[in-house]
Amino acid sequence: MRACGQPAQPSRGTWQHGCVTAATRSTLFPQVPESADAVLDGLDPEQREVATALHGPVCVLAGAGTGKTRAITHRIAYGVRAGILHPSSVLAVTFTNRAAGEMRGRLRQLGAAGVQARTFHSAALRQLQYFWPKAIGGSMPRLVDRKVQLVADAAAACRIRLDRGELRDVTAEIEWSKVTQTVPADYAPAAAKAGRETPRAPAEIAQLYAAYEDVKRERAVIDFEDVLLLTVAVLQDRHDIADQVRAQYQHFVVDEYQDVSPLQQRLLDLWLGDRDSLCVVGDASQTIYSFTGATPDHLLDFRTRHPGATVVKLVRDYRSTPQVVHLANGLLAQAKGRAADHRLELVSQRAAGPEPVYSEYTDEPAEAEGAARRIRELIDSGVPAAEIAILFRTNAQSETYEQALADAAVPYQLRGAERFFDRPEVRKAGIALRGAARFGGNDSLLDDAVDLPSQVRAVLSGEGWTTQPPAGSGAVRERWESLAALVNLAQDFSAAQPGATLADLVAELDERANAQHAPTVQGVTLASLHSAKGLEWDVVFLVGVAEGMMPITYAKTDEQIEEERRLLYVGVTRARERLHVSWALSRSPGGRPSRRPSRFLDGLRPGSTAATGRTAAGGAGGIERGIPGTRGSTPRRVQRTPARCRVCGRTLTDAGEMKLMRCDGCPSDMNEGLYERLREWRADQARRSGQPAFCVFTDRTLMAIAETAPDDEHELARIPGVGMRKLNRYGTDVLAICAGQLAGGDTDQD
Repeated sequence: MRACGQPAQPSRGTWQHGCVTAATRSTLFPQVPESADAVLDGLDPEQREVATALHGPVCVLAGAGTGKTRAITHRIAYGVRAGILHPSSVLAVTFTNRAAGEMRGRLRQLGAAGVQARTFHSAALRQLQYFWPKAIGGSMPRLVDRKVQLVADAAAACRIRLDRGELRDVTAEIEWSKVTQTVPADYAPAAAKAGRETPRAPAEIAQLYAAYEDVKRERAVIDFEDVLLLTVAVLQDRHDIADQVRAQYQHFVVDEYQDVSPLQQRLLDLWLGDRDSLCVVGDASQTIYSFTGATPDHLLDFRTRHPGATVVKLVRDYRSTPQVVHLANGLLAQAKGRAADHRLELVSQRAAGPEPVYSEYTDEPAEAEGAARRIRELIDSGVPAAEIAILFRTNAQSETYEQALADAAVPYQLRGAERFFDRPEVRKAGIALRGAARFGGNDSLLDDAVDLPSQVRAVLSGEGWTTQPPAGSGAVRERWESLAALVNLAQDFSAAQPGATLADLVAELDERANAQHAPTVQGVTLASLHSAKGLEWDVVFLVGVAEGMMPITYAKTDEQIEEERRLLYVGVTRARERLHVSWALSRSPGGRPSRRPSRFLDGLRPGSTAATGRTAAGGAGGIERGIPGTRGSTPRRVQRTPARCRVCGRTLTDAGEMKLMRCDGCPSDMNEGLYERLREWRADQARRSGQPAFCVFTDRTLMAIAETAPDDEHELARIPGVGMRKLNRYGTDVLAICAGQLAGGDTDQD
């Protein structure tokens, strides 16, 4: 078995030898297959069945890690290369720009460039823009990318006051209504039938929904849901336009079909007309977006709607070890409902790996520190940071882990941040590389560069790339990681295409930018379980797996509980080799330890039993309680008492207030002069280490130090945000400054 974090071996010629994976883990720049038959090389029997089933309706039921994207892209490529499908007649649709970009990139590598791979919204918008003058006349209304301000204006017109949370929730209700094709007058009964917990009275939301539509009409704007609704309306009302679209697109492939909403299904039906050249792929056990209107019913009813359909089940899991797959199967074995009746039993194709590790902590900060400590050890042992992820239920959990990783000097990236090719440093690097490709003969930087990788390193050194990464994390490290990703890409490109020039690399970067096919950026990924869908890592930390968070508190109905179980299943199946599952007994230090591990782990984690009283055949492996020490030392955390405001005595739960040990609204007794001296010292430390200032101490921590003015290490260590590592590194300087001395022992005379 490949050691965790080591590069994958080159693909071999037959599927039995393990060249099939759910992700692009093979050579970064594979050779384009020489023929149509060569496109089929490396597919397993079921994937080959998908690839060669080019006529009639096809339904692919694909479990996590079974290579579904590989199967459908090879299907399209085989059809194109065999002359059965014309590239421009194929429309492949999925749900995210990233997935569409990945699909375009894979099709290009298979010699099937020219196939349209888009999201539903992107495909509909393109058609709407093209046909608007003919169907409606005039210019198309402006598309707004955010609804919140329009909803706020609608609420003001209705004289209804909404706080920030209600504003977000009402916006979500409007989106749900539109994708389920529910008009304002029908909202209340539709919401009741769907069992939705509405943020306001249904009648009020219906009123706000109607007012929102009025505001849009007055301002001549449309939203993303309108793009689908208007495209549906045009295709329904104008048969000539519908015929024109159907003449263009004759073959359809739909990825993640379990996430299709009623509105998207209606659009797909109009695209198809009376034809049946449709291939859908999905997994009902990965339905996790029902709150947006997605439903697996279209996938589960496909055979009913298309009695002659070819149905192929993919269950060979090439992603995860048997231990990870065992836990995933165990989760679904306890599931209920219609989706559970159609679950797929995965069969791992990987060699055995370590058992999942279960850890219990006293509180959430301790859980975050424990994860950061383990990650630091993994990176030190050779695991690339980019092959590690921390996954949580809600985005609000991110901050605690960001701080813990920064304290441990671990680089990280937030999932859902700015797209790679849109980053300013990447755009500037592209301009520099393009200039060097054109005028490199006059650039002294390239005098000693003998090959493509050395040329790229020379050019990017002028943009801030260095052979050694900057210390710490933050913006400086993120910029370096972006440039380092381009350097690594150049090395892989040169290895795959000996003799390639800078101009060739620039062309490759342009194609990748158009496809949003980004290179790997080094850094631990922080992501919510929802945003992690479709991704995978060697090592995954599933954190906060406790009752109240998994399942989330507001999941009340059986359907909602089962969706939470599926969400955890998605999280488990993101791991290739190592899986760490953890939970905390309380939210804040010193809090009452009233939490318990998620019910979904009953019978699966060691020492637990299933709800029936039967111990499930679940993951063995070690379970750790309490806070493990670091490298064999004694635990560095002590039992804490509840954090209380030192001014009014209220129990504190907010992380920022806990650092200050007072409520934000309570008066501060901060020594302003001490605070400024600490800020100046911090700026100097940041300059010396080449890392952002907050990686030394955050503003909140500096304020807490200035308010406390600690006299010794014991008092300083009690301030939240001052861990043992920072105490050892900065404690002497900070205490000297608090004592009125300059760092280093001189007396401050000011």
